[in-house]
This record gives sequence, C-alpha cells and structure tokens, in this order.
Amino acid sequence: MMRELVAVVVGGLIGTGLRLGLDELLWHQPTQFPWSTLIVNLLGSFALGYLVARVWPVAPVWLRSGLGAGLLGSFTTFSAVMLAVVTLSAFGNVLLAGIYLFVTLTGGFGAALAGIRLGRRPTDAEQTEAVPE
Repeated sequence: MMRELVAVVVGGLIGTGLRLGLDELLWHQPTQFPWSTLIVNLLGSFALGYLVARVWPVAPVWLRSGLGAGLLGSFTTFSAVMLAVVTLSAFGNVLLAGIYLFVTLTGGFGAALAGIRLGRRPTDAEQTEAVPE
C-alpha cells in the first residue's frame, strides 16, 4: 500500500507540473477558448486509453496507480472543464461554451478509443513471435 501511495504522490507532482506548464504556455483570458484544458484532457484521454490497453495487463499495481491516478489524474481535470464552461457562459459566450464542451467530450472519447486501439496493436516483437518458423 505504501508503494502505491508514493507512486501516486510522485505521479501527481509530475502531472501537476506538466499541467501548469501547458497552462502557462497556452494562457488565455476567462472569456477565450480554453485550449490548454482541451489539449490536456485529450492527451490524457489518449494516454490513459493506451496505458490501459498496453501497460495495465503487465504492470504492477504501484505503476498503474502512479501513472493513472497520480500522473494522469493530476494532469487532466474534469473540474477545469466545468469551470471553463461555466465561465464562458457567465460572460455571455454560451455558444462557445457549448462548442468547447462538445469538442471536449467527443474528442476525449475519440482520444481514449484511439489510445486503446493503438495500445492493443501488436508490437513488432509480438508479431515476430507469432510468425511460425
């Protein structure tokens, strides 16, 4: 249990730092489209989908905890999506808020699906092993 906790804390520190860096790199006003949050959530959806398909079956629990709940849990955030939607709406950008929410949900779904599909593809080594001699 302690190894999993440490992995989540370390992953959380890394994920939060990456998130902050992207937020600073793609800074926006509350009334503007929140590109950094969208990109973070799409990347996180893809990465988690890929990891679940490729890494989870063989990874120890502490690594799954550190990468999933820790790194990606702190890198992505549903609360930031909701805050962006509410803020855009409160400033009268209801259409932009709706577009952002739609793109985030459909894009996140698509990114997670793409990650799972890519993660399930056999590697070159696995394909070589499967070929009879």
